Amino acid sequence: MIVDLPSTTTVAISKKLVALRQDTGAMALGRVLTLLIVVDEQDAEEAIQAANDASRQHPCRIIAVVIGNKRGQSRIDAQIRVGGDAGASEVVVLRLYGALTDHGRSVVIPLLLPDSPVVAWWPTDAPTHVAQDPIGSMAQRRITDAAESKSPRATLKARAEAYTRGDTDLAWTRVTLWRGLLAAALDQPPFEPVTEATVTGGSDSPSTDLLAAWLAQTLRCPVRRARSRTGTGMVSVRLERRSGAIDLVRPDGAIATLSQPGQPVRRISLARRATAECLADELRRLDPDEIYEETIRSGLARVGTKTVTATEAVRDGDAPSVQEAERESRRIARSTSKASSAEMVQTPPPAPQADTAVVKKAAARKLAKTKSTGATEKAKAAAKRAGKPAPSTKGSKA
Repeated sequence: MIVDLPSTTTVAISKKLVALRQDTGAMALGRVLTLLIVVDEQDAEEAIQAANDASRQHPCRIIAVVIGNKRGQSRIDAQIRVGGDAGASEVVVLRLYGALTDHGRSVVIPLLLPDSPVVAWWPTDAPTHVAQDPIGSMAQRRITDAAESKSPRATLKARAEAYTRGDTDLAWTRVTLWRGLLAAALDQPPFEPVTEATVTGGSDSPSTDLLAAWLAQTLRCPVRRARSRTGTGMVSVRLERRSGAIDLVRPDGAIATLSQPGQPVRRISLARRATAECLADELRRLDPDEIYEETIRSGLARVGTKTVTATEAVRDGDAPSVQEAERESRRIARSTSKASSAEMVQTPPPAPQADTAVVKKAAARKLAKTKSTGATEKAKAAAKRAGKPAPSTKGSKA
């Protein structure tokens, strides 16, 4: 259900929310937080859809502050979405015009859920210091996305300088699976220190920069940043140890290969994470992320700004070859397919059919036994009613 409230006020919006709840019962009260989305008109629907999908794991009230034309008369055009149009949440879309575009905080305060956390999210452009933003200052968690900025590396540097506890970025969330796989690989023998590492990814990928910074901060070893063509995202990681290198390579953006000394190469599902999935991860924890804080404030400085091309890194033996990893992945897929098709499912042989005459004789014996037992029981019952001793069954065939 979608209810439009053109040229309205926050009081009218609050009354309409209460009326919808009382009249239709469309909205439950089990909301765990308020999610504030600050976005422009062009990206509003995509952001609201992502928030709806994330709310299926974290039911919340979504308030989308859509910044409209700053010229002209101040006005609020509101829209309330509930039921199937709002996922597991209730959505309030506030389109602000005129001078109200600079007073989003005053507009959303009356609509916040009482006694519940507040999370602010900027899907595209965000202020340099989000904690000092009027809306960001109300939130326990502030979510940005450096991948949507025009200069991701410069944006990460600005985020590091202006970091406040509670800040986070979806570029960091996108490498969660990579960090888990690398940590699991290092938890296996031989337990040797990493001497150096190389992280390869798109030149416009802030997730690659953050992963390199995390490795530099955690392993305290030299980390080289190699750049591939724009739009490729995270491509590969090589961790050098005395016994050999650990290579995690994702050639096609969906399936990765993990190779370690003394172990067979494995294919791993490592698809790029959707915005809704990353947003749901960030809504799962409302306390400050200390690892992200260490990574962005200290790790980025350890990596530095010097980079090499992916081709140079492969040529120098510092990074794995994507082409070789892709061929190895196809080889493993073919061998797995052949092994699966070669397996035969054998059913047990059917039981031999019994002879018809034998079955008839067994059924006749069973029927005679049942009749004999029934007649004896009836005779005993009749004798008991007449006060006579029960007839003897001696000599009868049971």
